[in-house]
Amino acid sequence: MSTHQVTMLFLALAAITLLAFAAGALARRLRQPPVIGEVLLGVLLGPTLLNGAVSDALFPEDIRPSLAALANIGVALFMFTVGAELDAGLMRGRRFVAGSVAVGSIILPFLLGALLALYLFARHPTDDRTGFVLFMGAAMSVTAFPVLARILTDRGMQRTWLGMVALACAAIDDVLAWTLLAVVVAMSGAGTGSQWLLLLFVPYVVLMLTVVRPVLHRLLEHQWLTGPANPAAMVLTLGGLLLSAAFTEWIGLHFIFGAFVFGTVMPRRTTRGEPSDVTGQVRERLSSLNDFLLLPMFFVVAGLKVDLSGMTGTDLMELGLILATAVGGKFVGAFVAARATGMQNRPATALAVLINTRGLTELIILTVGLQLGALDAELYSVMVVMALVTTAMTGPLLQLLYPVRPAPPGTGPAVPPAGRAGEDKSPSSPARRRIM
Repeated sequence: MSTHQVTMLFLALAAITLLAFAAGALARRLRQPPVIGEVLLGVLLGPTLLNGAVSDALFPEDIRPSLAALANIGVALFMFTVGAELDAGLMRGRRFVAGSVAVGSIILPFLLGALLALYLFARHPTDDRTGFVLFMGAAMSVTAFPVLARILTDRGMQRTWLGMVALACAAIDDVLAWTLLAVVVAMSGAGTGSQWLLLLFVPYVVLMLTVVRPVLHRLLEHQWLTGPANPAAMVLTLGGLLLSAAFTEWIGLHFIFGAFVFGTVMPRRTTRGEPSDVTGQVRERLSSLNDFLLLPMFFVVAGLKVDLSGMTGTDLMELGLILATAVGGKFVGAFVAARATGMQNRPATALAVLINTRGLTELIILTVGLQLGALDAELYSVMVVMALVTTAMTGPLLQLLYPVRPAPPGTGPAVPPAGRAGEDKSPSSPARRRIM
């Protein structure tokens, strides 16, 4: 890189860091997840405003490959944390409800998204019609586990029965959505690998579960790898997730799958059954840089590809159809499944609202779709708007169903009123029976 390119790259990094922090802070002031402000920043810095004059000045074409590379690293680290945060313990005592709602909130939006894709294909043709239909179905089925967890934490609902069921549903949804996306990627034949290399994915997963997981458990229990100040655990984790990401990219899948799978095999407990702090420490240290620099880089790179300046009446009609399919499919699927398990209307409605959260997970899937050629630039832009709307609506709708009572000064975050979202979550409690 020339001196000019290096200078512009550092200036771009500084601008992204400062602007993304300000946008996230503004979103929090408006009681929205920071990801809303950061994604909107990326869109506004793109060609939507002033014909791309701002983006051309801040991010010249010759440094955009470097920005894209940093964005990919940020996405890989994020997918690792998503996998590492999935906890089978969320299912304890909630398997029937969480499984039923998760399946309902996947199947209906997937089918509706596939049907909508058949209509959209005429205006947005691709080389692979089947891949396009499957991709649209998968994109409609997503729930953003990390964003949902943040919303519940901000509202003091993460330890309530409803909050734990919502997290369990989102975890199942994430696994099913990534599986569907893997099928789409495999069918597309994209990537650097040949088709036969995709056959290595099954033994790879088996190896990760049967060999890598127990080895990681034992290594990360050694005294020389433990402790927040010891870099050995961090180096081992970083090396493992990068190798795993490189492998899935090489066989023809996307690198996000390798990072995600490596996160899922990180230890939550020691071999003696005691809680393990190592994974949490590593995740926290990786998130520090990622949240303030690398992920905002992803938002900017994604936003540079969004152009809403030329939207026509037909585009607006498509946006309406996509929103109706995404919101309606998720809501009806989750609500009907929740009611079928015995939930009453109010908690079933709240759960269906929470499951509609999409956020960053949806943006990653849309970016993959754009890279694969499953989406053109116009449809990608409209789908990004859908991701923003479905994430932004969660907080206000949840406030209507479970209004938060302001906490006294100095006592921590606001909490839901007793007898609503803040019920005792023990299976035998009267509050638990009320929410059911």
